[in-house]
Amino acid sequence: MNEVDRPASMTGWRVRRPGPIDEAPLDQVWEPVPEPAADELLVRVLACGVCRTDLHVAEGDLPVHRVGVVPGHEVVGEVVAVGPGVGAVAEESRFTQTFAVGDRVGIAWLRHTCGACKYCLRGAENLCPRSTYTGWDADGGYAEFATVPADYALLLPDGYADTELAPLLCAGIIGYRALERAALPPGGRLGLYGFGGSAHIAAQVALARGAELHVMTRDPAARELALALGAASAQDAADPPPVQLDSAIMFAPVGNLVPPALEALDRGGILAIAGIHLSDIPALNYQRHLFQEREIRSVTANTRTDAREFLALAGEHRIEVTTRGYSLGMANQALADLAHGRFTGAAVLVP
Repeated sequence: MNEVDRPASMTGWRVRRPGPIDEAPLDQVWEPVPEPAADELLVRVLACGVCRTDLHVAEGDLPVHRVGVVPGHEVVGEVVAVGPGVGAVAEESRFTQTFAVGDRVGIAWLRHTCGACKYCLRGAENLCPRSTYTGWDADGGYAEFATVPADYALLLPDGYADTELAPLLCAGIIGYRALERAALPPGGRLGLYGFGGSAHIAAQVALARGAELHVMTRDPAARELALALGAASAQDAADPPPVQLDSAIMFAPVGNLVPPALEALDRGGILAIAGIHLSDIPALNYQRHLFQEREIRSVTANTRTDAREFLALAGEHRIEVTTRGYSLGMANQALADLAHGRFTGAAVLVP
């Protein structure tokens, strides 16, 4: 195995038992540094973004897939060991990439797919029934070290600090896929509902493509950030935008916002729902919400192609990432602050 010296033990956080974030459901642990499998990389975590999906895992909105899991799937790390089978994996992969000790790599949400089902074979690996996910099915980045299958590790663009890159690995990638699912026409009017870590990155991609942006969020500071980035308008979460929208993306996990978002769409408009969890949607009225060929589309994870396309775009066009840093020891606090909307942009844990 190609590797460098590393400590025998590390600290990290595990979900003791899912529950309200104000009850601190994560426990800090000391345990051995994991050994990478033959097809895996071991990375020293340099930064790990704090995603709303981590909050859903910690609070139990998502069913438990791995008892006591280490959350975190926006991981920027330095390779410290390369499993003996990684070279063979690279030769067989449709993604041409090699890794060496010292490389800076990303670990994202999608961790493994079967590669053989009808979804994988048609390029929709995010729909694979046997897919697994970092920080849910396998331990993630709320720790000093983490592993990743080499074929799912991501090469990262230059020109960004570790803390800037971390939110790109889910907030950025999922925002990019949501924007693709929303099918915004060239120069179209786009509405964003919620303006946290993912939305403020997707907004910049949309603006770079010539979109007219309208933001609906309850947070006054987030409205100010949206206007500073170039939004044409910013209003409260359920308020109507000043124009009808060609497309909209729902980032806030609030089902009550779906009806006003649909009412804000022009004929043929599309609403993409970006989150893995959404509270219940109230009853819809066909004439007011869906008639005239309005659509609702969900967003289910991402493909590796999405990730590589987005990171290539981030390498060509500088994305300004608003972050709030926390030490690794403040994982519960970072999640609580996210739950209560105590910051704008994206939180990042730094070991």
